[in-house]
Amino acid sequence: MSTCTTASRDLDEPLAGTAATARTWLLLEQPGPWGAKALTSSHLDPALGRALEAAAEGTGVRIALIRRPGRHADPGTPPVRQLYVAHTVPGRVWLHSATTTAPEWLLGVDFAALGAGDPSSFDTVFGGRPHTGDPLALVCTNGKRDRCCALLGRPLAAELDASGVEGVWEVTHLGGHRFSPTMLVLPYGYAYGRAQAHHVKEVLQGAREGRVVVEGCRGNSAWERPAQAAELAVRGAAREYAADALTVVRTKGAAPRWDVTVAHTDGRLWHVVVAQGPSLPPRPESCGSVLGSPARMDVVAVHQLLDATRTAPAAATFC
Repeated sequence: MSTCTTASRDLDEPLAGTAATARTWLLLEQPGPWGAKALTSSHLDPALGRALEAAAEGTGVRIALIRRPGRHADPGTPPVRQLYVAHTVPGRVWLHSATTTAPEWLLGVDFAALGAGDPSSFDTVFGGRPHTGDPLALVCTNGKRDRCCALLGRPLAAELDASGVEGVWEVTHLGGHRFSPTMLVLPYGYAYGRAQAHHVKEVLQGAREGRVVVEGCRGNSAWERPAQAAELAVRGAAREYAADALTVVRTKGAAPRWDVTVAHTDGRLWHVVVAQGPSLPPRPESCGSVLGSPARMDVVAVHQLLDATRTAPAAATFC
């Protein structure tokens, strides 16, 4: 059976620069079936879903529904729901958790503050606290968005859960169906594609240690897509894998070319040139869609700039 995932893998479509963008993720437990637009087509009150979408718009907060791995016959409204909120900007990363019996209280949270990295309103409303457990592994399994997410994502989530991996949840939507199974790791906000269980365990161990595994990485959700590709290129060039070591301080330009400045906490700077081009030959962006040429982010050059730690710049050019 030909799928969008099969086509993308066979054509060796690059993963870097394809992560969904969000500075802050807000996750609400909602078991049972999910529709394509899960906030308004699940067993969550659709009026609440619409209100949450409106509250989050333009704030840098992305809301998703989560559920435990396994069968999803509707168990009815859960008496207690799990909540998580995570800010993913390097140097200011945090993950807070809470439980609630009243998800409508989310409308009392200051979404603009959450997007800016301030969890105080969430903590006040729900009694939230810093999450002290394992990193979260959020696997997209929403077959109503694309069949590949269910066919590939649900078995991955189930395998991880059965093998005792902590922090595994199914999630409604991470974008990039053709890269299934897709996964987001919180608190650091790095997304992965074509994930396999053994690789996920390596990624999560890295997250526990404050490291980023770049193999299979789509990028950090805190950045726009050109900056995602630039940051991953600098990690490769500098062999820097500490999660909080790099930050994107400037992105200049517009499609099809950007100049991105990436900074290290030790003062080093890199200038990265990123070009957007079409993925050829045409392929389906999702199952059942017409053939298209989705945009890809190609790193053209990485130049280390002069700084206090070095006397001369280093450069790398990518073809």
